[in-house]
Amino acid sequence: MTKKSGDIAARIEQFQGRELDAHYLGYFDCFNRQRFYEAHDVLEELWLADRRGPDGDFYKGLIQLAGAFVHIEKNRAGPAAALFRLAQANLEKYPPHHRQLNLRTVLTLMADWSRRLEATPQVRTLLIESAPLLAPTVASLGDVGAALHPSFSSPLSDPLRPQSSNLKQLSA
Repeated sequence: MTKKSGDIAARIEQFQGRELDAHYLGYFDCFNRQRFYEAHDVLEELWLADRRGPDGDFYKGLIQLAGAFVHIEKNRAGPAAALFRLAQANLEKYPPHHRQLNLRTVLTLMADWSRRLEATPQVRTLLIESAPLLAPTVASLGDVGAALHPSFSSPLSDPLRPQSSNLKQLSA
């Protein structure tokens, strides 16, 4: 086992045995902690196994979304915008709700961030002001909602209801 795969295994361990793949849930956990490069790494293992399968472009789009935020962290608006466009092209191939993720809201989020990139010279400050959060809708997540991000609670009626005003849940 490589160091990278060992790190990924440790990151997804808490999500093993859940309704959705642990790599998929681990992606959201990393993304919501603004560990965008790690989110890319975690989901890449799932994408590599299915890159030519029915969900290959879906996973690729989510990886590109995380990659766009890696570029924003590095204050590189051009590469971030390019990855948002690639992610959009890949995610638009899927129905509005795919793998329990509201893709309409994800696409809206990307369009919003693309506009912000055009309007703001120092793009990194955008993450400090309003970092995005993602979450799939999964009735059986239970306490995984809180593990995905500390701002989530998991009441029975709405397992991933946001508790923070700056949280944009992408699961409705």
